[in-house]
Amino acid sequence: MQKRVEMAIRVFPLVLLLVLTGCNTPRTASGPRGKWTAEQAAAWQARQPWLVGCNFSPSTAINQLEMWQAETWDPVTIDRELGWAGELGFTSVRVFLHDLAWKQDPKGFLKRMDQFLDMADRHGIGVMFVLFDAVWDPFPKPGKQRDPKPHVHNSGWVQSPGAEILGNPARHDELKPYVQEVIKRFRNDRRVQVWDIFNEPDNPVPQYRDVELKNKAEMALVLLRKAFVWAREVNPSQPITCGVWIGTWADPAKLTEMERVQLEESDVISFHSYGNLEEAKQCVNNLRRYGRPILCTEYMARPRGSRFDPILGYFKSEGVGAYNWGFVDGKTQTIYPWDSWTQTYTAEPPEWFHDILRRDGTPYRAEEVRYIKSLTRDARKPAR
Repeated sequence: MQKRVEMAIRVFPLVLLLVLTGCNTPRTASGPRGKWTAEQAAAWQARQPWLVGCNFSPSTAINQLEMWQAETWDPVTIDRELGWAGELGFTSVRVFLHDLAWKQDPKGFLKRMDQFLDMADRHGIGVMFVLFDAVWDPFPKPGKQRDPKPHVHNSGWVQSPGAEILGNPARHDELKPYVQEVIKRFRNDRRVQVWDIFNEPDNPVPQYRDVELKNKAEMALVLLRKAFVWAREVNPSQPITCGVWIGTWADPAKLTEMERVQLEESDVISFHSYGNLEEAKQCVNNLRRYGRPILCTEYMARPRGSRFDPILGYFKSEGVGAYNWGFVDGKTQTIYPWDSWTQTYTAEPPEWFHDILRRDGTPYRAEEVRYIKSLTRDARKPAR
């Protein structure tokens, strides 16, 4: 009896330690995993090409629903435009999904995702999928989408989830099957490079200020925390991220709670920058403190000084992944600037805000395309 007591005394501290630290320990391949270590993230990056590409939506879709719903699914246009992306040397595209498109047709939605991945893969392109998006119209509706407002930037883009669910934390768990079924289906698929959990979750969207949730940032943070857990429970082989999107993050003590969660929970660091080269450099230098691969998942707004030359060259020199906003001028109308919501445009703007190609595949600026190709000619080689 005494020996048993002595053994229990020796073993108890070890058991207690395991209990107390178990929640921070990465699980086995068959169960949920923890956040990647910096070494795991670096090993992932070493297996990738330079991730360079665009935020992709076909020119025939005004938003994520029109892109993914069965009635307006357009593989002919998607394949043609992905082919143009491949010709530019792009190795990756960032693509937005929508919870309502999954909800109305789960099997069909996953099948269309698989088709999209096949098309991209044929053109030498991998994919970063975005699960949620807090930007533009907070009241998405399935079915036929409205026509674009003439000359207005992203006049029909919609949030995911909509305000009705986002604003009610009791309904957040309705989104868990969407997150987990999507990631589970492709969690070991080499064609998927990254999972982006939530695009700009606390963006107040000034164009919709009269109808936006007053506590949007608070509700988005609640959902983001849950979504990171849901994603890790499925144990994807790809990294999970959520990008910080405003500022340069110079002082860690001044980060918002949202930014802390985004940066501390991400396997790889991602950010947005629509400023000039100096601002892009500040972002990268400040985010180096996390010791992880860095992806700029949105940049390039010509009138604001965010241009391919020299910013894309800088990102390549630093090993930073780079995804400009927009590709082919289409129904999103992002050749127009953000101020097109308050200023009247009646024709093509003096300088395109976003996008690279016209609908027939010809470049907006031939010199830009030449510059991009000069940087991407060897992009498909792994980092090392």
